Amino acid sequence: MEALEGRSPHKPFIDNVKIRNPRTGNLMTRIPDVGNPWLDAGIVPFSTMGYRTDPAEWAKWFPADLITECFPGQFRNWFYSLLAMSVMLEDKAPFKALLGHALVRDQTGDEMHKSKGNSIPFEGASDNGYEIRGKDGKIEKHPPMGADLVRWMFCRQNPAHNINFGPGPAEEIRARFLLKLWNTYSFLCNYARLDGFDPDAAAVPLDRRPDLDRWILSDLQKLLSSARECLEKFDISSFCLEVERFVDDKVSNWYVRRNRRRFWKSEAGEDKTAAYQTLHECVLTLTRVLAPFIPFITDHMYLNLVGEKREASVHLTPWPEARAELIDDVLSDDMEALLRLVSLGLSARNSAKIKVRQPLATLRVRAASAAEKRAVERFADQLRDELNIKRVELVQDSDGPLLRAEVKLNLRVAGAKLGSRLKEAQTALAAEDHIKVASGVQSTTGFVLNLADGPETLTSADVLITYVGPEGWSGVADRDTQVALDARITPELAREGMARDIVRQIQDLRKRAGLEMEDRIALELESPHEELAKAIEEHRASIAAETLTASWTTGGTHVADVRIDSAPLIIRLDKITT
Repeated sequence: MEALEGRSPHKPFIDNVKIRNPRTGNLMTRIPDVGNPWLDAGIVPFSTMGYRTDPAEWAKWFPADLITECFPGQFRNWFYSLLAMSVMLEDKAPFKALLGHALVRDQTGDEMHKSKGNSIPFEGASDNGYEIRGKDGKIEKHPPMGADLVRWMFCRQNPAHNINFGPGPAEEIRARFLLKLWNTYSFLCNYARLDGFDPDAAAVPLDRRPDLDRWILSDLQKLLSSARECLEKFDISSFCLEVERFVDDKVSNWYVRRNRRRFWKSEAGEDKTAAYQTLHECVLTLTRVLAPFIPFITDHMYLNLVGEKREASVHLTPWPEARAELIDDVLSDDMEALLRLVSLGLSARNSAKIKVRQPLATLRVRAASAAEKRAVERFADQLRDELNIKRVELVQDSDGPLLRAEVKLNLRVAGAKLGSRLKEAQTALAAEDHIKVASGVQSTTGFVLNLADGPETLTSADVLITYVGPEGWSGVADRDTQVALDARITPELAREGMARDIVRQIQDLRKRAGLEMEDRIALELESPHEELAKAIEEHRASIAAETLTASWTTGGTHVADVRIDSAPLIIRLDKITT
C-alpha cells in the first residue's frame, strides 16, 4: 500500500495492489482491461442478491419495483448498464418502473456551487438555516424553510424540468399552499373550540346537508381517487398540483368563505353541526392523504383534530379510499360551472373598476352549457351574494348574443406569423362574425381565416378581443359563455356600498385593538357627511350584525379616523366586558 501514499486509489496506481484470496490462498491481481465503471453498478441486481448462490431468494427481489436517478447522464450510464446486462442474463428488464428527474438549480436557474455561494445544504434548508450570496455579492442569512416545505417543493415539481430552489420559490409555495392549508385548519380549530365541537358526535345524514357540504365531500372523494391513480403511475407532481387547487380554490376560497356565517352564528343546530362535520372531515382526510408528503405538519394537525378514537399518529392510519356513495357528478359539474361564472363576474367588475363591496343591480348570464344553466338556477343566491348583485337573469339562446365582440389582430404576434399577408388578413377578419371568431380562437382548434393563398388558423395569441355590452353595462366572455353587469350605481346602491366599507374599517379597528373574534363591542360612528350619515342610519342593523356590535354609544377607547369614498368618518369602540 506504500505505493499509494499521496495518490488516489485509481488506475494506474491501484494496479500495483495485490490481494491474496482468503479461500484459496492464490494471489489476485487486477485485470489489465479498462471498463466503464457503470458496468459495475449495472451488475448489482446479480452480484449482490445471491443470483448464483440462492436463486429462490434472488427471485423474491427481482425485478426491482422502482429505480430513480437524475438524467440525462444516468440514461446512458446506470440505467443503460442495468438494462443491458439484465437482458443479456435474464432476457427481461431489471425494474418495473423507472423515474428519471432533472436537476436542482438555484432560485434564478443557475447551477449550484459552493464557490458561487449559491448552494444550500439540506440540513440548512430543513432545520438550521443557511447562507447564500445575493445578487449584490453580499451574504444573506435565511431561516430554515422546514422539512415539510422542502419535501413539498420537490414533490410538486415536474420531474422532467429543473427545479429552481431557494428562499424566493420556497416562500411563494409556502404562501400558495401550506399557509392556505394551515389557515383552514386554524379556522376550524378556533371556531370548534368556541362552540365545543365534538368530532365523535353522531354525523348529520348527508341528505340533510346543504349543497355546499355535499359538493365539497364529493370533490374530496374525487381527489382521493385521483391520488391513488396518480401515485400508482408515479405522477406525484400532478397529484400535488391538484391538491393545491383543491385546498386553495375549493376549500379555502369557496367552501370556508361561503360558509363563514354558518360558523359565526351563535345558535347551535343541525346546520351548524353539519358545517363543522363537513369541514372537519375534509381537513382530517387531507392530513391522511398528505401524510407521506408533508409528514410533520399533518401529524400535528391530525393529533389535534381527532377525538378519543384515534391512532397515536396519522402515519398509523390507513390510506384514505374514495367513497363512491358520496360522489355526485351533477352537483360537482354545477358547482364548477358556478365558480366559472363567478370568475367571469369578477372580471366584469374589474373591467368596470368597481370593487366587490359596491352592490350592483343586475347580472345577466348567457350560459354555454347545461351545467351553467343549472348553476344559475340552482345557485342564484350564491351568485348574488358572491358578486354583490341584487338580481340574476338567465338570458336565453333565442335572445341572441348578450355582448358584442370586437376582434383585431395582435400585430406583435400575428404580424410575424402572417408577414406580407397581414393587411389581407386584417380585411378578411373585419368581415367575419366577431362572436364566432372570439369563440373559435379560444377553442382547441382555433379559427380558420380564409386568405387568397390558403387558410390560416388563428389562435387566442393572434388576436385581441374586447367585449362590449349595452350602454352602462360591463361584460366579459369565455368562449360561448357571456356575462354582463349593470355598472350603473344609484344613490341607494352607493350608500349600501358605504355601509360595507364601514364594516371593513370597524373590523380593522377590532383587529388593531386586539379583540378576539367572539368579543362584542359598544360602537360609535360619527360623520358630518350627509350621504355617509344616511348610509349609517339605513344600514345600522347590518353593520351591528357584521361587527358584533351589542350597543350603540358615545365615546370609546379605541379610535380610528378614516375616509369612506373620501367622506370623513370617526369610529370609536370598546369591548363589552359584562
